[in-house]
Amino acid sequence: MTGVLGSLGGNARHGAAARRDAGDRSPRALVGLAVLALVLAATLVVSLGVGPSGMAPARVVEVLVQGPGAVAAADPGASVIVWQIRMPRVLLGALVGASLAVAGALMQGLFRNPLADPGIVGVSSGSALAVVATIVVGERLLSAGIAGLLGVFLIPAAAFAGGLAATIALYAIATRQGRTSVATMLLAGIALAALANALTGFFVFLSDDRQLRDITFWSLGGLGGASWQKLAVSGPLMLAGILLSFLLGRGLNALVLGEAEAFHLGVSVQRLKRWAIFLVAAVTGAAVATSGVIGFVGILVPHLLRLVLGADHRFLLPGAALLGAVLIVVADMVARTIAAPAELPIGILTAAIGAPFFLWMLLRRRSHLDL
Repeated sequence: MTGVLGSLGGNARHGAAARRDAGDRSPRALVGLAVLALVLAATLVVSLGVGPSGMAPARVVEVLVQGPGAVAAADPGASVIVWQIRMPRVLLGALVGASLAVAGALMQGLFRNPLADPGIVGVSSGSALAVVATIVVGERLLSAGIAGLLGVFLIPAAAFAGGLAATIALYAIATRQGRTSVATMLLAGIALAALANALTGFFVFLSDDRQLRDITFWSLGGLGGASWQKLAVSGPLMLAGILLSFLLGRGLNALVLGEAEAFHLGVSVQRLKRWAIFLVAAVTGAAVATSGVIGFVGILVPHLLRLVLGADHRFLLPGAALLGAVLIVVADMVARTIAAPAELPIGILTAAIGAPFFLWMLLRRRSHLDL
């Protein structure tokens, strides 16, 4: 652990060097963002056409251009497939991927460590604990009227509340006399995540067979339950959080140089930390609420982009949103076709790709981490 904390300084030096190159990489980063936007648009179109009733990309574009009303009159089947079945799933996947990747980029900028991830400060674990507790005992404790009123929003509301509660607890522990210690936040986050995982295990122990099956499918991650209703609940929160995070790019660039240097450059460091933590909690909680636990996106995407676009957060954050969306949309497309008619949980695919990549990062940075 000492090595991890000690690596912050090394990462700061690395980040400062990368920041000096930001000016040279700006045109390259803008071109990269444009390419990513085109790739995302193409991926969305292809994904809308993939499924048991396959549809050529040209036909998908035609259906999109005509709109749901005109297509429903001429070809009701195509309208239902594109607008009612696949569109909410694809859009939800794009927002979930963008949210997780942006949350990872924010955490890495805040901790000045490319190995940081929302899961490391307990946000994902807090959301998971709240969802599992709701599945096992929540419906019993809540009155029938309240549970019925919340309906399909019960699980998303629990996930967001759990992530937000973990974030507030983390911030309260790490903040003293108005100043937030990043090192304390990191250590407290690890402890909170361990506590949340232990309590999650306790609720799993109490669950019956049906609840255990629900918990297992949810914990593996997936978009099988996507609907316009779910998108309407979580989508605005994720989209607003992603867009607001772009405003923190310049401040995170200054923070890479150190808190004192950032302060002298005119950055309100405490306000920057509060906004970054709040946005991480908001987008992570909303994403976990709708898709379950999908790991490694927050580490994988920002690190890949940093290698190509550089460490300037003005480009890294929007790039993470675009590439994260592409990654989850493609993963979902593979998950629902590779074992059709069964559906593979997305979390298995991202873990299969992300875990080896994470190990490669650890080995590559072993000298800095002193592992």
